[in-house]
Amino acid sequence: MPDLTRRQLMKIGTVGAGALMLPMQWTAVARAGSVAPSEVRAANDMALWYDKGAGTDWLRALPIGNGRLGAMVFGNVDAERLQLNEDTVWGGGPYDQSNTKGLAALPEIRRLVFEDQWSQAQTLIDQNMLGTPAGQLAYQTVGNIKLTFPGTSGFTEYNRQLDLTTAVTSVNYLLNGVRHKREVFASAPDQVIVVRLTADKPGSITFSATFDSPQRTTLTSPDSTTVGLDGVSGNFEGITGQVKFLALAKAVAEGGTVTSSGGTLQVSAADSVTLLISIGSSYVNYKDVSGDYQGIAQRHLDAAQGKAYDTLRSRHVADYQALFKRTTLELDRTDAADQPTDVRITQHGAVDDPQFSALLFQFGRYLLISCSRPGTQPANLQGIWNDSLSPSWDSKYTINANLPMNYWPADTTNLSECYEPVFSMIQDLTVTGARTAEVQYGAGGWVTHHNTDAWRATSVVDGALWGMWQTGGAWLATMIWDHYLFTGDVEFLRKNYPAMKGSAQFFLDTLVEEPKLGYLVTNPSNSPELPHHSNVSVAAGPTMDNQILRDLFNGCAEASEVLGVDASFRAQVLAAKDRLPPMKIGSRGNIQEWLYDWVETERTHRHISHLYGLHPSHQITKRGTPELYDAARRTLELRGDDGTGWSLAWKINYWARMEEGKRAHDLVRLLVTPARLAPNMFDLHPPFQIDGNFGATSGIAEMLLQSHTGELHVLPALPEAWRNGKVQGLRGRGGHTVGAAWSDGQADEYLITPDRDGVVKVRGGIFTGRHKVLDVAGGTVKVEKTEPDAVKITAQAGHTYRAFALQKVSVAAPAEVTPGQGAKAKVTVRAVEVSLASATVALTAPEGWTVTPAQANVGPLAPDATATVEFTLTPATGAAAGTAVLTAVMSGTEAGENWTASAKATVQVWGGGEKPLEELFSNVGVTDDTNTNLGNFDGNGASISAQGLASVGVTPGATVTKNGLNFKWPNVAVGTPDNAIASGQSLKVTGTGKTLGFLLTGTYGAVSGPATIVYKDGTRQTFTLSSPDWYGAPRPEGDAAVVAPYQNRPNNQRQNTAATIYYVGVALQNKEISRVDLPNISAGAANGVATMHIFAVALDSVTPPSPEVKLTVTATTRCIGTSAYLAVTAVNNGDVPATITLTTPFGSKTVADVAPGKQAYQSFNTRATHIDAGTATVKGTATIDGKQVTSSYDAAYTAASCS
Repeated sequence: MPDLTRRQLMKIGTVGAGALMLPMQWTAVARAGSVAPSEVRAANDMALWYDKGAGTDWLRALPIGNGRLGAMVFGNVDAERLQLNEDTVWGGGPYDQSNTKGLAALPEIRRLVFEDQWSQAQTLIDQNMLGTPAGQLAYQTVGNIKLTFPGTSGFTEYNRQLDLTTAVTSVNYLLNGVRHKREVFASAPDQVIVVRLTADKPGSITFSATFDSPQRTTLTSPDSTTVGLDGVSGNFEGITGQVKFLALAKAVAEGGTVTSSGGTLQVSAADSVTLLISIGSSYVNYKDVSGDYQGIAQRHLDAAQGKAYDTLRSRHVADYQALFKRTTLELDRTDAADQPTDVRITQHGAVDDPQFSALLFQFGRYLLISCSRPGTQPANLQGIWNDSLSPSWDSKYTINANLPMNYWPADTTNLSECYEPVFSMIQDLTVTGARTAEVQYGAGGWVTHHNTDAWRATSVVDGALWGMWQTGGAWLATMIWDHYLFTGDVEFLRKNYPAMKGSAQFFLDTLVEEPKLGYLVTNPSNSPELPHHSNVSVAAGPTMDNQILRDLFNGCAEASEVLGVDASFRAQVLAAKDRLPPMKIGSRGNIQEWLYDWVETERTHRHISHLYGLHPSHQITKRGTPELYDAARRTLELRGDDGTGWSLAWKINYWARMEEGKRAHDLVRLLVTPARLAPNMFDLHPPFQIDGNFGATSGIAEMLLQSHTGELHVLPALPEAWRNGKVQGLRGRGGHTVGAAWSDGQADEYLITPDRDGVVKVRGGIFTGRHKVLDVAGGTVKVEKTEPDAVKITAQAGHTYRAFALQKVSVAAPAEVTPGQGAKAKVTVRAVEVSLASATVALTAPEGWTVTPAQANVGPLAPDATATVEFTLTPATGAAAGTAVLTAVMSGTEAGENWTASAKATVQVWGGGEKPLEELFSNVGVTDDTNTNLGNFDGNGASISAQGLASVGVTPGATVTKNGLNFKWPNVAVGTPDNAIASGQSLKVTGTGKTLGFLLTGTYGAVSGPATIVYKDGTRQTFTLSSPDWYGAPRPEGDAAVVAPYQNRPNNQRQNTAATIYYVGVALQNKEISRVDLPNISAGAANGVATMHIFAVALDSVTPPSPEVKLTVTATTRCIGTSAYLAVTAVNNGDVPATITLTTPFGSKTVADVAPGKQAYQSFNTRATHIDAGTATVKGTATIDGKQVTSSYDAAYTAASCS
């Protein structure tokens, strides 16, 4: 899409950029027989890899960076491109954005807000409070260096990779019998980008290289082996570009020749080449652009060229791995990992690929290491990667989500050093923000609104609807205290406490009393980017502000105590905190977003800002505030799972904090789609926004470890999809490094290493059963059981404590059960490391099922011995089709304490009687405009207009063609049931095809759930069936099939909002289908309940392949003495026994009942000294699917002379 400024994006839609975002469709087809490259397997699959170059697509190029320098590597064989960035090359130059008119207008603005005259207040803000200029400045590209290679047609064996374990990207291919390799990395120790080109034949490397740029630049050839690009950043928002930069590239060749002339390097017939790229900038800080940019570029280049390539590479890898290797995550690998990365993304929802979650987790860590190091700028909206002068949203810092979100994984995933640039930025903002606080609010301290840039602008931007949010700086200030909780670094706190205090001081000076309720509130402010009434967002005391200020004031008070300072100030902030509005539960059971129980104007809005208290804060917790916790769940349900890429990522964190692993994992799957991840795994709003990557990493970390409540909660939201795994090196508040291992969905061990002496509280499932806690270094451990699933450990700094389960329980259940019919399930228990005297084992099933025996006793068991109990379970007659959960519970008493351990298994309930889709219709989705009361599509009286559908050619019984499939729109009378609600039914689908398609949509949010295709041969294919919400124009994460221009409401009312039906296609296994078991999403449409509606299914039917007897046949000649022999072999590659007949000119032989994998063999004596070349015939006969099948094969043999 075109590059747009934030304000241009905002103006296109009433509620901001989300209205513009059209689908960014891309796809990748699975490769038959694909196998991951050996280098990828050697990296334990922690690599992105592809079998094609990026072409011209920036979102297929691979990112590298050293914190300051970044490049996108395209990997094309004929024309390699490295798109270059330096993190201080920004448009414009130093400027003061504060608006001196703001202070005089503030009293009237506040009066209007308190009197509910929000539109007039917004107009005054736009006239008096917006910064000068009203926008901020953009991060910009340096340009490109392009390498052109002659004569590259006909290359083969191509692959390119980004190894996350080494931060090296590589390209490999074979050309004219010569194997070529390129490696590219950005070195932090040497501050250069390094390109290494090698070939296994001397003299094979020839190319030219030159820079280009959209900036104002000059190309130079400083010496015979170097080219340069000297330029200055672009003008922006009326401010002249002032950042000067110099990019240098030097070729160091072994063999061949190198020349440079007119800004072009020419390398000819080299054996190998190291290309060093250095960039210097004149940016010193937000107020100084007088740096020696040419000297910086030259010094780094000179220093690097004095080192051998192997030295440069080893220094780079050692520096990177010192950070990256601190944390590891291992999840099960499946065959899905043998597909290129882009294919894995496209098929993620339809295959089992747990390891991709580990790759996604580590990719976020890789990006943070690559774009944020001590002394650099913080990671911006695109990290450090941007190819434009005017990128979307200016690629700056959006503080109401983006910037804090970028750093959520910094502490939790053990990358605290990468956090440093944020704290340096905050120091700058205390200066520029103090100016804004003074001239726009008449206040002390400092303030920053919802954006800033390299020049540390702090005023209101873009317009009041989006920018009039006061607590951006306050949110940043809370991050200081939270970082201290992880590190315990008192000197860090002492250095940064003044920034916390300054932010708090601003609000002590500016909070005003709400006249109706008496609370202290911010005014004017907003709940980020969401209007509470039509086109107005300005309000007093929105919930997010109050939550942020509660954290800020508490943090200031606690920091002042740690530092032993500011007792009187501490009393002030605590008194102000007590007058902030509390969180309130609204009439819908949700957390109120504003002081009053207003209903949001956009139900599925991307921001859920009023749940800041759930995450990243700790004000809403499961055990501490159960009522607010329940209200938070309701809030998430009402908002639904739809969202931009970063919004989905934040929701992963929310559901992790809710301790619901399945819901969190559902969001991971929704994120891993072509609509939300680019081929190179960059997160898409769309367009690219890197906060979604970091949010996903943070969310996965939160699923594995939480510490926000003052305890270490290990594996709090482990999803069933991650059955087995191991994580090491996560960090918890209080200064703890934590690891865990699990199998069959159960925790096996926790490892905890504290930084400091003291008592640590640990919560986790291990402690509900028999367990032991050991000091790995030896010595006794003081452990106190505080709750059924929690203990306190008196710990010593530097010691590692291992808590492990002393028993293991697992369930083996049938894949499918039938109501009223018994089935067998086995529960196996194991004593781990120590003996088990006795235990009771039971198997629980859904209500109405019978299980016998009710329980069984096991034991005694020797260490590591097992016992198995067989249960008979009978689903209730009439049990609903769908997925059912079985739970095995093992319990006992030891040392006077009761203990339990459990494991779960899922079974598919199916009682026959699968029905065609039309027999499952139960919901009225389409109504006539003159009789809308018949409809109840969403459980709240809404429906789709029949006239609106007709206007786009969709009428009862009409054919809807989508992606080559012909669907029949429900041929029922308007106002009668026309769609099936997915509630675990079995859908009758017969035939064979390549693709099974659905026309479906969701109400009350995006919907997603597991479905199963059952083939006639009894095999199953599980996939995820999902759809965005129906409400509004097509969502980018879906493939729209039918878009009705408006909706109907009760009493023949019309709502001019589009209604969208989506297409989902599932690739089939080219076998005959028996049925499809639908997801069990909901029992029916109801207000606020996410529901999946299916209108049509279609199969691109094809004639099934004829069955064949699969044989591999060979015929070879040889001499024994002077006689020629012909040996014929036939291997049965089928699944059933076969009778095989071998026929030659010299005789035949039949072998009956050749088992699968076995062979028929005969060596025929020709009784001749010479035979000519010829053909042997092999026939195989077998019974396949009840039919006798014969297949014939020919095997050629060569002549033989034995005289």
